[in-house]
Amino acid sequence: MPHQFHPTTLREYDIRGIIGETLGEGDAYAIGRGFGTRVARAGGSRVAVGYDGRLSSPALEEALVRGLNESGIHVLRIGLGPTPMLYYAEAVLDVDGGIQITGSHNPANYNGFKMVLHHGPFFGPDIQSLGTMAASGDWVDGSAGSETVEIADRYAARLVEGFEGKAFRIGWDAGNGAAGPIVEKLVRLLPGEHYTLFTEVDGTFPNHHPDPTEEKNLTDLRALVAEKGLDFGVAFDGDGDRIGAIDGEGRIIWGDQLLAIFAEPVLRAVPGATIIADVKASQALFDRVAQLGGTPLMWKTGHSLIKSKMRETGSPLAGEMSGHIFFKHEYYGFDDALYAAVRLIRAASDLGKSVTELRGEMPPMVNTPELRFQVDESRKFAVIEEVLARLRESGAQVDATDGARVNTPDGWWLLRASNTQDVLVARAEARDEAGLDRLMAQIDEQLALSGLQRGAQAGH
Repeated sequence: MPHQFHPTTLREYDIRGIIGETLGEGDAYAIGRGFGTRVARAGGSRVAVGYDGRLSSPALEEALVRGLNESGIHVLRIGLGPTPMLYYAEAVLDVDGGIQITGSHNPANYNGFKMVLHHGPFFGPDIQSLGTMAASGDWVDGSAGSETVEIADRYAARLVEGFEGKAFRIGWDAGNGAAGPIVEKLVRLLPGEHYTLFTEVDGTFPNHHPDPTEEKNLTDLRALVAEKGLDFGVAFDGDGDRIGAIDGEGRIIWGDQLLAIFAEPVLRAVPGATIIADVKASQALFDRVAQLGGTPLMWKTGHSLIKSKMRETGSPLAGEMSGHIFFKHEYYGFDDALYAAVRLIRAASDLGKSVTELRGEMPPMVNTPELRFQVDESRKFAVIEEVLARLRESGAQVDATDGARVNTPDGWWLLRASNTQDVLVARAEARDEAGLDRLMAQIDEQLALSGLQRGAQAGH
C-alpha cells in the first residue's frame, strides 16, 4: 500500500518531524518497509533497532519493527539508549544495518530516525529513495521476527577498553537524554571522582534542553563544577552523539577546541594524518593541526558527510563545531560523545596537563556563535550562489566547500545554507572586536544585496 511522507521530513542526514503533525507511526512503518527492502535486495536479513527517551519513541519503534518484519527482516532490538550505542551494535553484531529512533536535540514533540547500512552512513539520495519507494509501494514482502539484545554493559565496557588515563574529578550532565543510564555505568568504570546530573531519562526534558552547544544549557554543569571545585565538566545532547565541555573555570570548550586537544595525542600516534573539521571551525584549529604535523582538511557540515570524507581520506579523527566528534583512531569512526568524553580524560592524561591548562593555552579569538537567519526554503541555496558569484567577481579569497567562507586580513566569515532547516547559517571570527564588526558588516552587505537582512534571526 503506497505511503506519502510529509514533504519536510526526509532530510539530508536523517528523517525528522513533529509527532502528530508531520511524523507518525504510519511513517515509521513505511521506513521499516523501505529500509528493509533495501537490506533484502542487497542480500541482507538482519537489522538492529534502538530508540531514545522521547515519549513517542516506543510507539514508533513498534511500527518500525513491524515494517522491517513484513519485509522479511529479523530485528535485533537493543532498546532505549543513545544513538552511538546503536552505531556500536551495528558495528559489532551480525547485522546488515541499524536504525535509531531519535529526535536528537530538537524540542520534546519532535522525533526522527538515523540509519546505517552495511557499516556506512545512509543519507542524501538513500533517504530520498525511501520516499520514492513508499510513494509507489515498491517494497518486498516477507515475514520475520525480532529478539531483544542487551548491549548496554558491553557498550559501556568498550568505551573504556584500553583506558590508562589518570583520575580526575569530573561533572557529567546528561540533560535527561538517552545517554543518562550509560553515563551512570561509565563513571563506575572510570578512576577518579564523578558527579552526575539529570541521568534519569525523561522525554519532557524538565531541567534544561539537551543541547550542549547552547550556553544557557550548561548553567547547571557550571554550577556543579564551581561548587565542587571539579577539574572539568562534560554534557551530552538528547541522543548522546554530541558533546559539550567546560574547564575547571567554567569556560566553554567548543567543538573545534576539543578537536585541537584531541589532535595532539592522535597525531603522536599517527604522524601526518588528515584531521577533518567542518567549515564552521576556527582557523586556529586548522593552524594547530598543521603545527602538530598533521594535514588539516576543511569539509562540509553534517555528520554523514564527515563520516564519508573520513572513509575516503583514511582520517583517524574528525569533528564539527556542533560537538559531533568522530574517532577512527582506536574506535569505529562514528560520532560518540561518551567516547569523546573518555578521550578527553585520556588526552589530559597523555599531555600531562589539566583540561583548564589546555583550554587556557588556546589563542584568544573573538567570534560569533552560530547565527541563523530565516529564509524561504526555495531561496536558501540560490542566495549562497548569488553571494559566491559576487565574491568571485570582487576577487575575494573564498573557500566554497560548503557555502562561502571568506578570508580577510581581519579573520574570516562564513555564510552557508542549512541542510536541515529553512535557515542560512553565518559565523565570523577575528582577532579583535573591531575586526569582528568589519566582518559582520560584510555579511550584512551580502545579505542585503540578496534582499535579506540579518535582523530576521531564527532560533533552533
